[in-house]
Amino acid sequence: MLKRLILWEFPRASWQYDVIVAIILAFIFLTPRDWFRDQPRIPHASSIALLPSEHGMSVFFVDAQLLSGIPENQRVAKLTAILQSRMSNRKLSVTRVEPIPDSEGELQGYMAFARQ
Repeated sequence: MLKRLILWEFPRASWQYDVIVAIILAFIFLTPRDWFRDQPRIPHASSIALLPSEHGMSVFFVDAQLLSGIPENQRVAKLTAILQSRMSNRKLSVTRVEPIPDSEGELQGYMAFARQ
């Protein structure tokens, strides 16, 4: 029986075939995500990048479009809220945000420094 199961020798529309298909479908749809370390995709995830850092500080590169239209004095609060929701960490708080210009002086993005 095990040999027939491994080599899939059951004819279609037989009860054995239907049971095996049901087992496979149950495995696909009922297996927890954590078993495969699968995470839901975050929309616009590429607009924020976590950079290597030291001393317990997290450093993020943030695309300029994410904070467009936000006044400078509100960027820290807005970015704290965005990072907390995207990183699923309510303890994360942004301490400062620095604009990053390109070689021609145009705004390329922001560096956000955060603590946990």
